Amino acid sequence: MTEKIIGFCGLICNECPAFIATKNNDHEKRKETAKLWSKEFKTEIKPDEINCTGCTVEGVKFTHCKYSCEIRKCGLGKNIKNCAYCEQYPCVKLREFFKMAPNCELTLDKISKSR
Repeated sequence: MTEKIIGFCGLICNECPAFIATKNNDHEKRKETAKLWSKEFKTEIKPDEINCTGCTVEGVKFTHCKYSCEIRKCGLGKNIKNCAYCEQYPCVKLREFFKMAPNCELTLDKISKSR
């Protein structure tokens, strides 16, 4: 079984459709995800942009995560495994994000309490 990759924000990268499409080199999954995310985020996302090997590991990243994600930028700057390992956990940025993604909060809370 593959070890879970937990993004800085608590997203389980292995369950993300961009990660799955990249891992399986699945162009149909890329097209499906691009269509869904374009509608959800009200912007045009092309299938060839749907590539990611995980937020906290080496390799290709989804464009938003690589260039625009303030949570990822902060975690990289602090050189931490993910935000559960930060002394300021949970910060304002995360609290806002958790409103959209409560499962990510549960993931990071579990990690934070166990360390």
